[in-house]
Amino acid sequence: MSALLEIKNLRVTFPTARGPVDVVKGLSLTLGRERLGIVGESGSGKSMTGRSILRLIRAPGKVTADRLAFDGVDLLKQSEKQMRAIRGARISMVMQDPKFSLNPVMTIGDQIAEALLTHQKLGRADIRGRTLAMLEAVRINDPERVLGLYPHEVSGGMGQRVMIAMMLIPEPDLLIADEPTSALDVSVQAQVLEIIDDLVKRKGMGLILISHDLDLVSAYCDRILVMRSGEVVEECAAGELRNAKHPYTRGLLASIPRLDEDRDELPVLQRDEAST
Repeated sequence: MSALLEIKNLRVTFPTARGPVDVVKGLSLTLGRERLGIVGESGSGKSMTGRSILRLIRAPGKVTADRLAFDGVDLLKQSEKQMRAIRGARISMVMQDPKFSLNPVMTIGDQIAEALLTHQKLGRADIRGRTLAMLEAVRINDPERVLGLYPHEVSGGMGQRVMIAMMLIPEPDLLIADEPTSALDVSVQAQVLEIIDDLVKRKGMGLILISHDLDLVSAYCDRILVMRSGEVVEECAAGELRNAKHPYTRGLLASIPRLDEDRDELPVLQRDEAST
């Protein structure tokens, strides 16, 4: 089976007063219809990698790669119009906080329908039916009522579920989830991740889960990439994360507090100049 996503020597560069700075430095990966976790501390380049795949890095930022291909299509050679046909329809991205991703002056129903209508021509009855079905799929009670609500009228957990519904209703082949549960409490976090995992398995999609939470990613993914200062420093099967060898990964693992904590202080990772 051919790879769903191929990235070779990806670089994301921004100009600064001290000269160009690479925030992603030569990243390479291959993704099938599997669940890949990308972890690392803030500023390691995780989100920039996800946005680069969708070509959402705008000037003065610059994205280069020896290869950036999705299902055999060279993304770097696509026009903006061609990319709009790929975004959402074939690759979707769930952003971190629904408060900043949802349009405050559009109802939930209109926003989900818009995500569908952008890529398909359907009748009003079909749109409503599919929208209600997707809200049910992400376990929202009373979807008929929720259709007419505005973003400020729903909770953070429901807002995240609405975002997931918007991204999944076009039935993409790849879902990029960028810290999809960072603003949620633990109980809602587990529900949201279970919804994503269930939909990915049933639809046979590829998943890139971007997070700083190592335990979370190891529980929900098949493979893990560990990033530091824009580079991949380690790759392992999710179940083998606790046996990681790289000092940086070991440092990340050591800095996680435990319920049976008996250390006087948690270790602090040393940050070199390149990572600041």
